[in-house]
Parts: sequence; structure tokens; C-alpha cells
Amino acid sequence: MSDDPEETSRRRWLAMRGAELAGVAGAVFGLVLMGRAAGDGHRWLGAAILVSAMIVVAVVPRHLARRWRSPKDGEIE
Repeated sequence: MSDDPEETSRRRWLAMRGAELAGVAGAVFGLVLMGRAAGDGHRWLGAAILVSAMIVVAVVPRHLARRWRSPKDGEIE
């Protein structure tokens, strides 16, 4: 692996966008499952997938950004 800061930041940015994209794909899958559900069990499963995917979109990229942020002056890692 290279120690190039630009390459590191590019990989991290792609990881955050990838997490968002995976969450959006999960939300779409949940909506499709809810829309085509034959019974209430499948409808509830689709709703659960939709809610968890929305949580992933809201939480994971922000967590990664905090984890990877640069330390401020005088701050200990």
C-alpha cells in the first residue's frame, strides 16, 4: 500500500460513498419486497430491511468520517 495522502483520502471517500450506495440499494430492495409482498410476513421483512438500510445510510458514512478525521493541533490520537 502506498502512503500517498491523496490516494488514502480517495480510498476513504470511495468507502464512504460505497456504504451509502449499499444502504440505498438495500432500501430499494426493501421497497420492492414490500410492494411485491404476497403476505404480511414479507411486507414486514421489507419494512425492516428498509428501516435498517436507512439507518446504514445515516450512520455509517458519518462514523467513518469521524474515525478517519485528522487530529487537530494539540490533540492526542
